[in-house]
Amino acid sequence: MTRDVRLDSVDLAILTELQNDGRLPNKTLAQRVGVAPSTCLARTQRLQDAGVIRGYHADVDPAAVGRGLRAVVAIRLSAHSRPILGPFVEWARGLPQTREVHHVTGPDDFLVHVACHDTDELQRLVLEFTARREVGRVQTDLVFASWPGGPVLPR
Repeated sequence: MTRDVRLDSVDLAILTELQNDGRLPNKTLAQRVGVAPSTCLARTQRLQDAGVIRGYHADVDPAAVGRGLRAVVAIRLSAHSRPILGPFVEWARGLPQTREVHHVTGPDDFLVHVACHDTDELQRLVLEFTARREVGRVQTDLVFASWPGGPVLPR
């Protein structure tokens, strides 16, 4: 959970640089944002401790690991209640095809971004969703292309 933290221009510059390249060495990061390396390290640690920086990860191309067929599976639950939500989310997150699970407003309850090997695997996955008792409706949309957005900064 993110604590309430005030962000100044140096913090914003650190966040921008790390979102563009999370592997920047501290010395390079410090040079880019115009502070001493020790200051940069302390600032970055404070942002991590406050939960502003949640972590670092490798951005793996799903196609490069045999999961080039991507889709968004829209799920409408038959009943929308708190006891159903947690177990459903944990189950969906545990599937090897799942990239992201979004709890949304509107006619659907969840959007699940998945990456599969082929249409046969996608069909089996959709049937796994429909076999669940709490699922009332499933709609699948293939993803042709995706583009990342820019860094997340406060308004």
